[in-house]
Amino acid sequence: MNIILLGPPGAGKGTQADMLTEHYGMAKLSTGDMLRAEVASGSAIGSKLQAIMSRGELVPDDIMIDMIRARIQKPDCGNGFTLDGFPRTEGQAAALDEMLAKEKKSLDFVIELAVDDKILVDRISGRFSCAKCGAGYHDHFKPTKASGICDACGSAEFSRRADDNAETVAKRLKAYHAQTAPLLPYYKKKGLLVSVDGMAPMEDVTASIRKIIMSQPSRI
Repeated sequence: MNIILLGPPGAGKGTQADMLTEHYGMAKLSTGDMLRAEVASGSAIGSKLQAIMSRGELVPDDIMIDMIRARIQKPDCGNGFTLDGFPRTEGQAAALDEMLAKEKKSLDFVIELAVDDKILVDRISGRFSCAKCGAGYHDHFKPTKASGICDACGSAEFSRRADDNAETVAKRLKAYHAQTAPLLPYYKKKGLLVSVDGMAPMEDVTASIRKIIMSQPSRI
């Protein structure tokens, strides 16, 4: 079973990909993680990536496709994979389709986590994490139980991503709607697109995704 999760930054794609891995044994393919791992591996592709990223340039589509092709051939993709972060454009989607066809694989579902932009800005701009253990929190939705103390490790040191602010998030959402949102009609025409309420509680989103999957048991 092979799935793409679509949605703007902060929609919860990574969390739901983790849930799919845990429940169905699928491999989570986060392109951000894959890029970092490839660079760290010292492979031929990794060397190209390091040079490109050091110049602040976008990674070309053909390299991304080659990296994904190599990744889906690994044993942990035997039960399928969940793609998070790719494709971002219709051109990338078409290239992915072509590559999967050559590998005699196909997509089973493209699941959109539909969100409200204003609420999403609030959700992202309030995020922070423990600088020691990485546990995640939120100013309003998930504060620490004891003020200024990490629930997990007791540390009093926290950090926030520099781009987790309202202005930057708004720009990322604008880019998403301009570049990635056109993927929705692309996959709808193929009969693969299903939308779930990405603003619902995490457990409800997970339940909705499982319901979608179980509606087509032959694809599992």
